[in-house]
Amino acid sequence: MNKIPVKVFADAQAAATQLASETADLIRANDDAGRPTVLGLATGASPILYYGELIRLHRGEGLSFTNVITFNLDEYVNLPPGHKESYWFFMHHHLFNHIDIQPENIHLPSGMIAETDIPAHCEAYEQAITSAGGIDLQILGIGRTGHIGFNEPGSPKDSRTRAVQLNEITREDAAPSFDGIEHVPTAAITMGCGTILAARRIVLMAWGPGKAPIVKKAVQGPVNNIVSASYLQEHPNAAFYLDQAAAANL
Repeated sequence: MNKIPVKVFADAQAAATQLASETADLIRANDDAGRPTVLGLATGASPILYYGELIRLHRGEGLSFTNVITFNLDEYVNLPPGHKESYWFFMHHHLFNHIDIQPENIHLPSGMIAETDIPAHCEAYEQAITSAGGIDLQILGIGRTGHIGFNEPGSPKDSRTRAVQLNEITREDAAPSFDGIEHVPTAAITMGCGTILAARRIVLMAWGPGKAPIVKKAVQGPVNNIVSASYLQEHPNAAFYLDQAAAANL
């Protein structure tokens, strides 16, 4: 029934440990070959354990991020980097402040770009990914609408980095962190589905029973623009890493 490779782990920690180990192997292999490693990174609850494992590998096993270049999926519009719910803040709090990555190798869309400058900003973000050699490993979570990044229902498969309006379900899910939906931004800048699908390897993480229904649609349903995660079915090197609760409907 599954139209994409699925790995089911005993719990989220086991999955995060495995993915971090695979990431470390990739970084070390590229270091040995004299190449940088380009990682596409996600925010939200799903990757926090994974980032914790990367920090542990850095501190405990000497994994260096000196030759790692990162590109984050998205950022809220009109949210300054210092805001506690900005993805810039999230990434520095959960990962960047704790490893030896070079600041110039960290890339996130800016939420503070003037509206008239957003198209040029998005084009420059795409060009930066290309100039870095493309993304080696793209990490994803999945929203209740099936979005990857902020590619809400209706996002074309070939879409690129752009500004999008956020679905009300997405804003409702973020409301507790913002102390009410009235404080949740209505728009974001996100990598497009086409940008994500250009990565050489993609791993989507999902934990808990709340993700089980949308995981089933993404893994077993038809490929369509209503569930953007379903596009991963057509990627040659993508997989879902799930805990038992998220895999319960498969």
